[in-house]
Amino acid sequence: MSFTTFGLSDHIMEGVRAAGHTVPTPIQTLAIHPAMAGKDIVASAQTGTGKTAAFVLPLLHRLAAGDASRIKNRQPRALVLTPTRELAQQVEGAFGTYGRFLPLRSVAVYGGAGMNTQVTALRRGVDIIVATPGRLLDHLQHGSVDLSGIQVLVLDEADRMLDMGFIRDVTRIIDRIPSERQTLLFSATLSADITTLAARFLRDPQTFESGKRRNPADSITQHFYEAPRDTKMALLLHALKAETMESVLVFSRTKHGADKICRRLERGGIASVAIHSNRTQAQRERALEGFKQGKFRVLVATDIAARGIDVTGISHVVNFDVPQYAEDYIHRIGRTGRAGSAGDAITLVSPEERQYLKRIEQFVGKRYPVKQYPGAPSGLAETPGIVETTVRNERPRFTPRVPSRHKRPAQPKTPPFEAPRKKKAPLKKMETYSSGHDGPGWSNY
Repeated sequence: MSFTTFGLSDHIMEGVRAAGHTVPTPIQTLAIHPAMAGKDIVASAQTGTGKTAAFVLPLLHRLAAGDASRIKNRQPRALVLTPTRELAQQVEGAFGTYGRFLPLRSVAVYGGAGMNTQVTALRRGVDIIVATPGRLLDHLQHGSVDLSGIQVLVLDEADRMLDMGFIRDVTRIIDRIPSERQTLLFSATLSADITTLAARFLRDPQTFESGKRRNPADSITQHFYEAPRDTKMALLLHALKAETMESVLVFSRTKHGADKICRRLERGGIASVAIHSNRTQAQRERALEGFKQGKFRVLVATDIAARGIDVTGISHVVNFDVPQYAEDYIHRIGRTGRAGSAGDAITLVSPEERQYLKRIEQFVGKRYPVKQYPGAPSGLAETPGIVETTVRNERPRFTPRVPSRHKRPAQPKTPPFEAPRKKKAPLKKMETYSSGHDGPGWSNY
């Protein structure tokens, strides 16, 4: 099957061929036809299986075939909501790639970037808005955007938006959109919360699920290695120097931990960069661009920041910290082995993290043996300068002070200080005034 069977317009097919795509992925095969027919859709597929193109292509086809006057007026007709700014940039880039030969404009609206630039672009007129919920609400409050003409609404990575607590913001935005619309919901998982969300905002949707819901892609080889907490950093450095790992994505549970890992790798001679929500938008863009161009061999990221990293050719994913939730593990390792290419996922498991590994095994329905890293030198925890000994939110254990053998001599006790009592002055005898005769006079005054 090829993209020509969908009946997409010639200009869109030019964009598809320019992007180098010839054969659609399974989720694209399932979702594009119903989406082009105007149906509401709930689609689920593993990370890296082409979900973005599954809604971008039919959306471009519908807008290009619409009323020419609407294109001229540049009133927004399509809205895509994403959980992160990186994902918003990725989706907006997909519209530019596939729609490069169409007279359509798109804009990405997200936090961390200048408000005035986005206001200028919106007032100039756009056909497609790709936005994060929080920043779009800011524009709605300032009156810089009008959603009354939206015909198609896309909720991308809906499971992550629910996890990040965006449901209230999404509801407030949907209240501003006409009820007569087409709604497309795409998610990496189809949980009970996603089903409830679909029943709330979609009308008689068609549901598609590509691949096994809880299994990673078959192109990913998974490795689990035993690594006490104080040896993880040294083991990561050893693996990066001993193996051919060209483009590596390392996951940290916290932003503080990501910065620490990056600094230790730089000390060890590994070109690295960290990306997380505390970095400015300009820093995040430079980090991603440098990683794509090969300037940095290792990109250290947190789960939230990685939900928009669309980098082809990631050879290895390393879970420096075992994720607490099994779904996050599937999303993490899905950054490699994309589009059928081979990839490796390495997870470093400390004794304290065995409980998280059990959750992953129960979720996937498979048991993963934890092995010793082959060829790892002994005494990793004693390597100076590269050992990570503390984790954020975890304080070192309290060590009681050992009493000294030599005790100070006992000091003599001194009686408590008492202030001397003051003696009361004697009462003065009152003088008696006499008038000089034996008659009554002044007395006792």
